This record gives sequence, structure tokens and C-alpha cells, in this order.
Amino acid sequence: MTRILKGMLFATTVLAPAGMASAQTAQLTIESWRNDDLSIWQEKIIPAFQAKNPGIKVTFAPMAPTEYNSAVNAKLEAGTAGDLITCRPFDLSLAMFQKGQLASLNDLPGISNFSDVAKSAWTTDDGKTTFCVPMASVIHGFIYNKKAFEEAGVKVPKTEDEFFAVLEKFKKDGNYIPLAMGTKDQWEAATMGYYNIGPNDWKGEEGRKALIAGKEKLTDPQWVEPYKTLARWKPYLGDGFEAQTYPDSQNLFTLGRAAIYPAGSWEIAPFKAQADFEMGAFPPPVRKAGDTCYISDHNDIGLGLNAKGKNPEAAKKFLAWVASPEFAELYANALPGFFSLNSTAVKMNDALAQEFVSWRQDCKTTIRPSAAIVGRGQPNLDLEMWRVSANVINGTETPDQAAAETQKGLDSWYKPAK
Repeated sequence: MTRILKGMLFATTVLAPAGMASAQTAQLTIESWRNDDLSIWQEKIIPAFQAKNPGIKVTFAPMAPTEYNSAVNAKLEAGTAGDLITCRPFDLSLAMFQKGQLASLNDLPGISNFSDVAKSAWTTDDGKTTFCVPMASVIHGFIYNKKAFEEAGVKVPKTEDEFFAVLEKFKKDGNYIPLAMGTKDQWEAATMGYYNIGPNDWKGEEGRKALIAGKEKLTDPQWVEPYKTLARWKPYLGDGFEAQTYPDSQNLFTLGRAAIYPAGSWEIAPFKAQADFEMGAFPPPVRKAGDTCYISDHNDIGLGLNAKGKNPEAAKKFLAWVASPEFAELYANALPGFFSLNSTAVKMNDALAQEFVSWRQDCKTTIRPSAAIVGRGQPNLDLEMWRVSANVINGTETPDQAAAETQKGLDSWYKPAK
């Protein structure tokens, strides 16, 4: 009996606590490209989850946006990636799922909180399997310094002619760099340049779907015109813009040295934290007054489950929380400019975020043209558009050359379905 009691005592004092300790220390790592959001995840989002789930420790581990695609793929292939993978929209994440790197989330509690449209960026072509929880969309446009506009006596431009007249006024005055954008990192030239203004020319979804169907080509006028507009930006970007990085551009604007920032709505939170002046926003100017306006309202970010992660049950618990209305409201207000894709209505407190989202009432929405289907091959259309957009702005490539180059690359592997 003594031996039995001693054995029971050993089990309760040693074995049980060890098991409990194991259950209480599930470690989750979130791979992400959103390095701007590190403090928000550490101070707001993760604490909200851990308050209700003290047995799960979550670490947000972002890397540079330009390195993310290749780096996270290398980690997944090596088996060293975190349990939770922040998902780019459409083809890049679909490729991960097809390789068996991301798990199906069809049975995840809360996945029904999202419409088919919201899930479309992270669902297989046949619509049968969703592999990332939709988190947010972002809207492209321009953020401007209201103080600068008042000093220069200019109004928010609605047409392209008005836009360039405003830029010219700032250039002549010399008090502000008219446009804060560099081309060193390349991706801004397409993401905040070509993808931002282009939908007004290729008519949003009409043009994007026609490109996929093979009914339009990147050498058609409506796809070349945005490059011609980008080429006109060069005189207004300030000295040395070719060597200017993304953080450089952000700093120029938030320090009050530039008047206008070609933007995605994801800039709202960091800009609000850094700038000491009031900001406004306007959508991409149309060619002429009365034209239908189009905006890029892009399913941007989701969160998936590493199919070979070490803590799948804890990771699923976190993902179920990400799929909840509680997370939707927390995320949308912690990161104003990331617009919830949850079917539950979310009240946003930020005026600048409300300004961006208000454009949905007047403009037709679309997504980035390289995101779905035509971005699956090599050379990768998205990366090619980054490069040629930067070249066009730099003046090292003409708009026609840029269009011909991207179409040639697309033709080398993509054959539209008949």
C-alpha cells in the first residue's frame, strides 16, 4: 500500500504538473510580411487572445515584404516555418496549398462567417476548399497633407489634369516634394502606381477578366496608358528617388516634407502614429470629369495553418478566434485601413479609414490584375510588373516596351482557356 501511495504521489507531483506545463506552453509563431504591424500585434491583438487562452503563447514574427514570398516558401520546404502562415491573396497561397504546405480549413469553426467573395482569394478554383481565414482587404488611393494643400491653395484633384496641376503647383512653390515615392524597392511602383491608377483605364474587373480570358492583352491601349501616366510622375518625385526605399518614402511624408503619398490604406495606422499633421485621402483621379471611377479594393491578407506545424490544435484555436466577430472588430480598429472581410458589420472609429472605404459607394471595385490565374507562371507577372513600372518611372524603359515585355512573359507560359 505504501508503494502504491508513493507511486500515486509521484504521479500527481511530477508527472501531472509536467503534463500540465506542456499543455500550458503551446508555442505559436505567425509568419508575416507586415513588419509595420509588429507593435500592434504585440500590444493589442495577441494580448486579447492570450487573455482568454493563457495556455498558448503567440509570437508575431514579420520579415521584410520584399523577402516574404521566397523566405516563407524556403521555411515551409525546410520544415522550419511557424504554425501560422500569413497568406498573400490568390495564386501564391494557392500554390502553397497545392504543395501540401497549407491545410484545409473547411471544418474550422467560424469559417462560415465569410462570404464566397471574401474567401475567393484563398479558395481552390473549384470552390471546394478554403485554406486561409480571410482577414482584410486594402484600398488603393492617395493620402495627402492637408496643411500642405491649404498652404499651396490647391484642392483635392478629381481628374488627371487637376492631379498634375496640383503636382506642378507644389513643384513650383518648392516647399514640399509633390509625390513621396521611390523606385529602389520596385514593388511600390506597381502596387501604389500601376495597380492604383490603372483600373480607371482597363475598367476594373471588366479588363482584368478579359485579360484572363485572352480577349485583351497587356499591349492594348488601356493597359499601356497607366504606364504613360506613371512616366509623367518622374519630375515630381524629388531628387534621388531612384535610390529611395519604401521606408524612406514613408519618412518623407510623415515628417511633413511631401504633399502627396501614393498609398494603400495599410499606411493609415503607421502614418497616424508618426505624422503630426492632419491627413486626407482621395481616389485615383479619372481621365475626365464624369468618367466612372474604379478603385483597387484588394483581398489582401489571410491567415493559414502550416500543414506540418508542431502545434496544430493550438493553431486551429487561434484561427477560429481570427474568424470571429471579436477579432474582426479588434483588427479593423487596431489597424485602420485593413477592412474586415467578416460578414459581421464592423464599426470603424478612424476618420481616414472611413474616407477610404466611402469610395466603395461611388466607384466600382476590382483587385490587382496580376493576382489571380495570370500570376501563376514564370516569369511571375506580379514581379515583372514591379520591375517594369519602376523602369518606366525611372525613364529606362518606355511604356510600350514595358507592356510588350510583360505580355511576352505572359505568352511564354499562359494559354487562356477556350
